[in-house]
Amino acid sequence: MPVAQSNGIELYYETFGNPADPPMVLIMGVGAQLLDWPDGFCELLAGHGFQVIRFDNRDVGLSTWLDELGEVDLPGLLQGDFSTVHYRLSDLVDDLAGLLGALGLPRAHLVGASMGGGIAQQLAINSPERVSSLASIMASTSDRSVGQSALENPNALVPPPGADRETAIATDARLHRLIASPGSATTDEQLKRRATTAYDRAYHPAGIFRHIAANALAADRTNALGTLKIPTVVIHGDSDPLVDVSGGLATADAVPGAELLVIPGMGHELPASAWIQITDAIAANAAKAL
Repeated sequence: MPVAQSNGIELYYETFGNPADPPMVLIMGVGAQLLDWPDGFCELLAGHGFQVIRFDNRDVGLSTWLDELGEVDLPGLLQGDFSTVHYRLSDLVDDLAGLLGALGLPRAHLVGASMGGGIAQQLAINSPERVSSLASIMASTSDRSVGQSALENPNALVPPPGADRETAIATDARLHRLIASPGSATTDEQLKRRATTAYDRAYHPAGIFRHIAANALAADRTNALGTLKIPTVVIHGDSDPLVDVSGGLATADAVPGAELLVIPGMGHELPASAWIQITDAIAANAAKAL
């Protein structure tokens, strides 16, 4: 099992493409396993001439789980009680930096989705010399005035406590229907199959809650993004119900010279119908650094 020692934990990772090609690291969001970078999407990027690396963030998938830290009081968190926040977004940024070091990569192209976009943005701010290019997808700047969720019930985002396998899978499938592109061609059976694969690979709701808490306390990066001088593309769907497109617009406005791609009808997902458009945009942006 390919794991990298990073920041005191183990991160599970997988690669696509030629190891001799420039590295491109994909960072996923809250509670999401590397499976949410579909194989076909990764293969398209690799076809553009990159060694593609996807990995599980801490506390999800096959990377280190941190249950010894304790659980998050999610209702309290939603009411402004941050006493059960056990780590910050900065820790996940340090994990990413450690992954690059463990893999012997002095520089890499970064592609982040949702919270993963925030992680990629922050590493570019902290260590611009380590980031060849930046692609921020369905993410925001952590400015609370933009990128708000349109979902009325936050509890729909998480499995109920003590959920059995069937209930947890149904909850996950329902969430991904809620955040999918309106009119998505993805069937309920496909969503159930995806949720089943994720559950059977690594079901860990406590880690999802700790991710939510870390993301909730992320500092506004707007001003710091103004210091970036690396090729940047911001990609967002205009129908994203989880991170409103205003978050993407604000990110593009904050980064000098950033390209902006708003995809009509795309929700908070990587729909197969947009894979070519998205991967082409990422590759074109990365080519500016070559």
